[in-house]
Amino acid sequence: MISNESEYPFSRTALMYIYMGHQRLDDTKLYEDEFWDKNRIGRLKSTVLAIHQDSKTLTLSDGKIVSYDKLIIATGSKSNKFGWPGQEFNGVKGLYNLQDLELIESHSKNIKKAVIVGGGLIGIELAEMLHSRNIQVTFLLRESSYWNIILPLEESMMINREVHDNGIHLRLSEELNKVIDDGSGNVKGVITSKGTFIEAQFVGLTVGVSPNIDFIQTNPIETLNGVLVDEYLATSEPDIYAIGDCAQLRNPIPGRKPIEALWYTGRMMGQTVAHTICKSPVKYNPGIWFNSAKFFNIEYQVYGEIQAKRLNHIHTLFWMHPNHKKAIRINFHAYYKNVTGFNLMGIRYRHEVCEKWIQSKTSIEEVLPNLSLANFDPEFFNEYESKLIEQYNQVNGSSLRLKSKRSLDLVTRFLNKVKPAK
Repeated sequence: MISNESEYPFSRTALMYIYMGHQRLDDTKLYEDEFWDKNRIGRLKSTVLAIHQDSKTLTLSDGKIVSYDKLIIATGSKSNKFGWPGQEFNGVKGLYNLQDLELIESHSKNIKKAVIVGGGLIGIELAEMLHSRNIQVTFLLRESSYWNIILPLEESMMINREVHDNGIHLRLSEELNKVIDDGSGNVKGVITSKGTFIEAQFVGLTVGVSPNIDFIQTNPIETLNGVLVDEYLATSEPDIYAIGDCAQLRNPIPGRKPIEALWYTGRMMGQTVAHTICKSPVKYNPGIWFNSAKFFNIEYQVYGEIQAKRLNHIHTLFWMHPNHKKAIRINFHAYYKNVTGFNLMGIRYRHEVCEKWIQSKTSIEEVLPNLSLANFDPEFFNEYESKLIEQYNQVNGSSLRLKSKRSLDLVTRFLNKVKPAK
């Protein structure tokens, strides 16, 4: 493994918790240090400058030449920058890797105000991080509501309220125009698209990420936005593969994007390419869409297809708690009634149960009475599935009833019984 980020692999999704003091870097390591040598996995802390596929060698930044039989490119992403004036000033930074965290740590000491540009999942993580140190945060979003290109309106508005409730200044439909310095190259503030000056000593750029493949551009390996790969994750060059954020599928399965910068798809790609290298090839299949996140105190899960703007052939069943911090949405086909997606805010459902229901095209009228099978909240948490059934019954004139809470043994038997649709 060749990386210039850290000596030992760690969980990058835990970077925010290191900054907030909840964990140390050592706590986020994937395994004990001795694991790697014990399993004959070598580590080089360096950067690859060039790939020479004819000789099957790599040139590293420290001058070393490394040979390979099989090469896996897993260089991840880099934070997007769009050429804003002043984006090179001290105190302007994205959040992706360990070095980014170290720079944010150094630039955010003893400051009072920060601006975050971009409203994705990394942006809200950075807002929570800075807010945890009593730094006043202003959030610039070009959208009219938080993440409304992904979330339906009700869930998007819920996050707007949660951001406000946590003391973040949310400025919707407003973008970054330029960064202003103090005359010595340090951030002083920003000018927005509306001409407003906002004081800040730190500017977080979180307007998405793109594949980290600059070092490949002069190589024959075919690229587009990412490294192009087939269904076995093989590139255009023999014995070279790409996985994770930097890989771009030539023919993604219907409903999935060619590049998906998600931790779980990266893990699945690693498993897929391992099969190929070990001479038992399998095609990459990410399954149904899944994602999870945390918006301050509201946990979020999505399974299957949940569109920001509902399609005509899809019906939706939606319930929100009176405190506006919990919600359940289930989408289902208007004619066939099979469930197509789950959106959960502040409530946890079991991944394997939701996935089985979607894959087996289970009817909404079978899913609703059995929702307790999916609920994964701790034992003494309130459950709200009966509220969802009440709404469905009122609209459809049905008399569905929620079955009693099942044991984990029954959940296991249910999962073994239901077979995916062909």
